[in-house]
Amino acid sequence: MGTDKENFPEVVTHEQWLSARKELLKKEKELTHHWEQVNADRRSLPMVKIDKDYTFESTQGSVNFPDLFEGRQQLIVYHFMFEPAWDEGCPGCSFIADNIGNLAHLHARDTTLVLVSRSPVSKIEAYKKRMGWNIPWFSSLNSDFNYDFHVTIDAKKGSTEYNYKQTSELGKNWEGWSGEQPGISVFLKKGTEVFHTYSAYARGLEQLMGTLFYLDLTPFGRQEFWEKPEGRANAKAGSWWRRHDQY
Repeated sequence: MGTDKENFPEVVTHEQWLSARKELLKKEKELTHHWEQVNADRRSLPMVKIDKDYTFESTQGSVNFPDLFEGRQQLIVYHFMFEPAWDEGCPGCSFIADNIGNLAHLHARDTTLVLVSRSPVSKIEAYKKRMGWNIPWFSSLNSDFNYDFHVTIDAKKGSTEYNYKQTSELGKNWEGWSGEQPGISVFLKKGTEVFHTYSAYARGLEQLMGTLFYLDLTPFGRQEFWEKPEGRANAKAGSWWRRHDQY
């Protein structure tokens, strides 16, 4: 791993460790209370009615947007980066999909979770089989869904926004750029009407990566170059995760 032993945690007595742990516990509780308030604020957001008729493709043929709910009232859509020309899905999105648990727990709370990509169904199914997933996954290739929810950037399609900013505000790397970005969107169905309640992008998706939060509990952490204290691991800039069959 290339760790620097001089940067290992300090060795102390149990009493000293317990004192330091209790101080950290105070901060953890503050964070928990803050997160509870953020969750409450999220649930209090207003919502927008979906007026456009989106059509998706699946192994069962074409389906309409309300069909994605599978009879439940709430729908979570993970916008999985998978361009039509690609033969594999995005490694980062694959990392998130690997962290999705048994969907029965969501279903028990009247909530459906699906993946949506612009890739054609044939490629989606091949990659899904390779990864060993059973998550419902739909193609939005023949609709404006990805553009309207700002996860496919394409000025020709009028989609020039990501993470609630115009790409012109995001720096030089975004100038003239087009393509897929990750995101998650939440919808509510009341009768026959569908409403958009929430979307998140970029680091707003970290909470979906349970593996990272397990690593956060360890002395080496995520082993990212920006983490402190420095020197715990020989980490470099850039994403370290791979598709689970490529480590």
